[in-house]
Amino acid sequence: MAASANPEVKLLGIWFSPFVLRARIALNLKEVQYQFLEEQLGTKSDLLLESNPVYKKMPVLIHEGKPVCESLIIVQYIDDVWAGSGTTLMPTDAYERAIHRFWTVYVDDKLYSSFLDSIMRYRTDEAKAEAEEQAVAALQLLEETFDKISKGKPFFGGDTIGYLDIALGSFLGWIRAAEINGLKLLDHARIPLLCAWAEKFCNNEAVRAVIPDTMKLAEFTKVLRSSYQNRLPPAK
Repeated sequence: MAASANPEVKLLGIWFSPFVLRARIALNLKEVQYQFLEEQLGTKSDLLLESNPVYKKMPVLIHEGKPVCESLIIVQYIDDVWAGSGTTLMPTDAYERAIHRFWTVYVDDKLYSSFLDSIMRYRTDEAKAEAEEQAVAALQLLEETFDKISKGKPFFGGDTIGYLDIALGSFLGWIRAAEINGLKLLDHARIPLLCAWAEKFCNNEAVRAVIPDTMKLAEFTKVLRSSYQNRLPPAK
């Protein structure tokens, strides 16, 4: 893990990003030593701009001097390159891999968007409630999906954390932080399977070592929302 850094493996990121967290969890699960290069909020290092000149975003994995960008592409790359180490992240069956990829797109397209609306982008209480309900609906559909593809195992990936687990689980810190600020998404009455899954995921050593502190995230969320709202034009 990152404690004994490998100079041939570097990860550019920032502490609060769920997308950076995906790469960190994947590296830990594959037992890859790496150097975490922390970016500063509001700035972009020369190395980041050189490594990801198209999107200029984190995370970026630099392996033997070659950059790999976009969180889910990085997770797949890590699984391919270190195939003989640690946990296998992608299903071996081609159809199952396709299904897992489909639902990771759903997580980013539907869940992340509605969740972000509910904690950051809302302008009225009605808009916040609508975004929250959309996020809950997305989680309920993922509850049904988990029931189908986990086959009674503790994770989407079966007995161990896999690709889809990482994609969804990377948001759990933010979801728990949002609950401190009054947003209730992990409802045992409505999504009992996902609630049990979330607890197992966060208690895994590879996750626990890098997931941001909930209280720190909760305070940071307030700061981000205030900054975001101040940049918006006045509501009409």
